Amino acid sequence: MSKITEALSMCDKDAVDPIVASLIEKEPEPLTRASVPATAAAPVREPRAIPPAPAAAEPPAPGSGAPIAARTCALHLPGFAPLMPFGEADWAAGEQYRMARTRIIQHPRQPRLMVITSPAPGDGKTVSAINLAGALSLMSEGKVLLADGDFRRSSIHALLGLPKTPGFADVLRGTCKVEDALIQVEQSPNLYILPAGEAWANPSELLDSAHWSHVAATLRSTFQYVIIDSPSIGVVADYDLIQAACDGVLLVLRPDHTKRGLAFQAVDSVPKEKLVGVMLNCVRERFFYKHHLSGYYPLVASTGRALNQKTVERGMAQDLSRRPPAGEAKCIPT
Repeated sequence: MSKITEALSMCDKDAVDPIVASLIEKEPEPLTRASVPATAAAPVREPRAIPPAPAAAEPPAPGSGAPIAARTCALHLPGFAPLMPFGEADWAAGEQYRMARTRIIQHPRQPRLMVITSPAPGDGKTVSAINLAGALSLMSEGKVLLADGDFRRSSIHALLGLPKTPGFADVLRGTCKVEDALIQVEQSPNLYILPAGEAWANPSELLDSAHWSHVAATLRSTFQYVIIDSPSIGVVADYDLIQAACDGVLLVLRPDHTKRGLAFQAVDSVPKEKLVGVMLNCVRERFFYKHHLSGYYPLVASTGRALNQKTVERGMAQDLSRRPPAGEAKCIPT
């Protein structure tokens, strides 16, 4: 019994309130397990499995989206120009452009918007740009654009038999939309051409504007690869303005035509982080074309004539007879 209870019991019981007296006389019962009313046990819920979050969809590759609303035209190639050499008759040149395509695709910096130029006119940059764009368009995925940025000496439309206008210059002036100036090649649906158009004003003024940066961003998001044919280095300011918005620069040299000093100056003038490589144009047939590469294309000779099986077997026998005996080395100059 607590001290408060003892003090109350010593007082006059008549003066104590009946309620308090009942509390004094009746001590509280100890709390036992039996006195606690039984409660229903709560059901145990098993943890609900949380479904994994759906994987984020990968963004589509540039140039693989919806088709572009462009006019369609067929190419009309002249017989004198070495354009689109991807048939059996021109397999040697075609393989060189396929090798260049492979090196661009596997390049560490992955250039997608590239400008092709040369140290001087006549080096063959326009033909190289056409053929390289054609080689890139042979792949099944992605769209490829060939743009004529040489407004002062435009020739892509004439070489391919396409209309000149509307074109690149009209887009830069704001008088034409990009999709209205594009031409989809009928023979190769992945290849699009942007002709030069009519440059009424100074082409440098068209390129030295914020609109050119906007057009370059549009082309980059629309096509997987963009090849721009530009004027030669150091001749006019157009090249510098074009390459400022590009990812890479391809330099075309022509043996027995390009001057050595101009070639070194051109290489030094290209930003090192943008130099994709150097292409040699009009190279003489290498010594191994006739004997070694013919083994990969045995049914086509260098003249384009089809060979029968006996001719192929005779050529293979002659190739084996020229090999040095076992254990004897043969030095081949490189």
